This record gives sequence, C-alpha cells and structure tokens, in this order.
Amino acid sequence: MTYAIIDAGGKQIWIQAGRFYDLNYIKGEPGDVINLNRVLLINQEGNIRIGTPCIKSITIQAKILKHLKSKKITILKMKPKKNYRRKQGHRQQLTRLLIQDIST
Repeated sequence: MTYAIIDAGGKQIWIQAGRFYDLNYIKGEPGDVINLNRVLLINQEGNIRIGTPCIKSITIQAKILKHLKSKKITILKMKPKKNYRRKQGHRQQLTRLLIQDIST
C-alpha cells in the first residue's frame, strides 16, 4: 500500500492513488492534470521517507474532476441587552481531485 502525506491549501492530507479528495479551491478547468509537489511523507511498501520539510524527488499527478461548494455553515453574532443580532452563512469553494499517480 503506497500512500503520501501532502501539504495542500494549508492542510496536511493523507492520499492514495486512485481515490478522490476535496481540497480548497485550485485554479484550473475540470479535466486538467496538475502536479502536487509539496510531499511531506511517503510510504512505499514499508519504505518510509520523511521530508525536511518536503521531498523534492516525488511528484503527484492529480486530475481536477469538478469544482463544488461545501455544506453551508451559519455564523451568529449577538450582544445581549443591546438588540444586536447578525446571521450570516458561508459555503467554502472546493475542488475535487482524483489522484492518478504517485511517482518518484
């Protein structure tokens, strides 16, 4: 089982080839192939390599499947006894990536 831990969009994500993941919005059109090069750790059949902070020789090819929005979150602000109430919603822009290949 080969897996890697990457840094994408300010988050560390455990990825495997052949699976899809939702990350923060990445510019590009659906169908584009992008390379993710900030690999922090890789495990290839028990051989673990850790970067300091990144491994330069590893690249990960991913295909953009689609752009979507996350579930809506509601933000409420209130100050008691002052008649101040604000309700606001937010939906984060996401990009769904299919990990095609983890190569050295």
